Amino acid sequence: MDASAVPQFRNGGPVAAAQSFGAGKRGPREGAKAMVDVTAGQGAGSPAGGFSIGDIKTLILRGDIALALGILTILVVLILPLPSIVLDLFLAISITLSILILMTALFIQTPLEFSSFPTILLISTMLRLSLNLASTRLILSRGHEGTDAAGHVIEAFGNFVMSGNFVIGIIVFAILVTVNFVVITKGSGRIAEVAARFHLDSMPGKQMAIDADLSAGLIDEKVAKARRKELEDESGFFGAMDGASKFVRGDAIAGLLVVFINIVGGIIIGVAQQGLGFGEAARTYTTLTVGDGLVTQVPALIVSTAAGLLVSKAGVTGAADKALIRQFSGYPQALGMSAAVMLVLALLPGIPTIPFLALGGGAAALALKARRHKEVAKAQEVAAAAAPAAAAARAAAAEEPISAALKIDDLKIELGYALLPLVNAPDGTDRLTDQIKALRRSLAIEMGFVMPSVRILDNVQLEANTYIIKIKEVDAGSGKIWPSQFMVMDPGGNQVTVPGIHTTEPTFGLPATWVDAGLKEEATLKGYTVVDAATVLSTHLTELLKANMSDLLSYGEVQKLLKELPKEQSELVKDIVPTQITISGIQRVLQLLLSERISIRDLSTILEGIADALAFSRNPATIVEHVRARLARQICAQNTSPMGYLPLIALSPKWEQAFAESLIGQGEERSLAMQPSKLSEFMTATRDAFERAAREGESPVLVTSASIRPFVRSLVERFRAQTTVLSQAEIHPRARLKTVGSV
Repeated sequence: MDASAVPQFRNGGPVAAAQSFGAGKRGPREGAKAMVDVTAGQGAGSPAGGFSIGDIKTLILRGDIALALGILTILVVLILPLPSIVLDLFLAISITLSILILMTALFIQTPLEFSSFPTILLISTMLRLSLNLASTRLILSRGHEGTDAAGHVIEAFGNFVMSGNFVIGIIVFAILVTVNFVVITKGSGRIAEVAARFHLDSMPGKQMAIDADLSAGLIDEKVAKARRKELEDESGFFGAMDGASKFVRGDAIAGLLVVFINIVGGIIIGVAQQGLGFGEAARTYTTLTVGDGLVTQVPALIVSTAAGLLVSKAGVTGAADKALIRQFSGYPQALGMSAAVMLVLALLPGIPTIPFLALGGGAAALALKARRHKEVAKAQEVAAAAAPAAAAARAAAAEEPISAALKIDDLKIELGYALLPLVNAPDGTDRLTDQIKALRRSLAIEMGFVMPSVRILDNVQLEANTYIIKIKEVDAGSGKIWPSQFMVMDPGGNQVTVPGIHTTEPTFGLPATWVDAGLKEEATLKGYTVVDAATVLSTHLTELLKANMSDLLSYGEVQKLLKELPKEQSELVKDIVPTQITISGIQRVLQLLLSERISIRDLSTILEGIADALAFSRNPATIVEHVRARLARQICAQNTSPMGYLPLIALSPKWEQAFAESLIGQGEERSLAMQPSKLSEFMTATRDAFERAAREGESPVLVTSASIRPFVRSLVERFRAQTTVLSQAEIHPRARLKTVGSV
């Protein structure tokens, strides 16, 4: 064994230590002196390494050690007997602790501020039960000595409540236990049970609401995390309160049993063992038992009241006094009616006039004061509500600066007055706005950048059911829709047979019919396509955006896209900008891609293609052709049919040669100079080939050689803007091909 582990003592080592600890046999003075010697040998800083008084004080001041010692003390009291003076001290601590719990429950703002209440309730219950057992031990062992056998606190409670009559004491004690057990504890337990159940049932909905606010941008991740934590704490707190209420309930039952056992057992012990008369034994032991029961049940009643206040505080914000005053004074009529009733009762014969008259007058004064306060608050509220309107009126009266007239809205939708329900329906829905939000998200995923926000406003100069879509203040499209009806279209392009308002679908120009809501099911059963008014407008907006997306990609948006690149790709941007290409040059390349409906979401690959192309050309059109080859997989996947193959129409060698011979100029200065008759012939042949493919259910792409693709595309977009023109270099090697025709 290590020598440092052996206890070191003064005055001769272990033998002297043993003699010191046995000092009680030689008398208290010598024993105390020996103990002082031992303590001196273990002082702070001694080589023996023992504990000093300062070390013990430090341990006690630590919260976790103090709590552990307190719990152990409660458990020790259950086993070891206590002197009456120590019992008085612990009973005083129990009463003080219960009052502290009640005051805390009154003054907290929300129940979660006292989330440790279930733990404190368990500790206080264990403290009362341990003290009950300690007092029972004193009552049964020393009750024959008199009413102070279990301490002066129990004696004082017994004599004060009983007033010399133990029957009164028993009745008062029974009433206290009944009030605590039947009224307060049972009600608090029921409230806690219902609150816990409702909180658990509502958790999914509350969590979804937090996620919805986070997705909408109303809160950030930090606030969302705090709300989720608060929601979990609430559920855990009310669940714990549901179980903790059983502690008080069991405490009340235990109190009844202990009182019964103490009275019966005390009388038996006093008469049979101590030689007391039955009357004296009944008086002494009943006084002690009822005093003990009152000392135990009064703190229990206080803690039960605190528990009831805590669980019933759900939904009430602020301290209890402020909440009650605010809510009682919120209805002066109730105070006025109460005052009237009390004044009438004061006039009845036999009723004491002074109490009811004083209470009635006080209630009437409070009613008048509350009414005046409410009127002042209402006037202040009206003034506060009118202040923004007055400020807005003053701002409108001020002359608007001329520079404000220069602002241009990138996207704008003007509605006739009959279309306003699409934006603000009577049922509170906002169908058009919701669809535009979804459209912006889907276009961001599909095309790679967030389109500008859409401004929606009414225009009284338009016809009632007309709308106009403007892109940079220029009319891009218009149409007529009916908010309460549905548009019905035949997928084959024929006119439908359902009665209604015959019109033309504004997006693709197909024949359509507006029908009443009652005919919607009939049209669906006939196989027609049925859409509502908001969907018609959002579809039209979608196609216009895709056709004009290159115009909406601004310089600022390109800067934003480049700043949001990963760190690895941002290094590539630093290499080529501005030494080899400017941001405006990158913007032009991206615009050319978007003009042919090619997504720029894979911006990293596009920048790599730009960097490669800059080695031999600075022309944006030439760079785009090189980038398109880099995006071959994406372009082929974008045009792949549902069957998994890429349908294509090939340009015949005759037209390949015709286009090649019609090119004039060298390098980047080349241009197409084809005879008008040849151009007309090419357009007709292309249109016929694509119409044949459409009748077969195909949506093919036109494939040409890389050298003439830009010139073929410039012709095709004039009469078939949605037709994709690919070069042979843009066909991915792993793409499944199917030739459905040729030009």
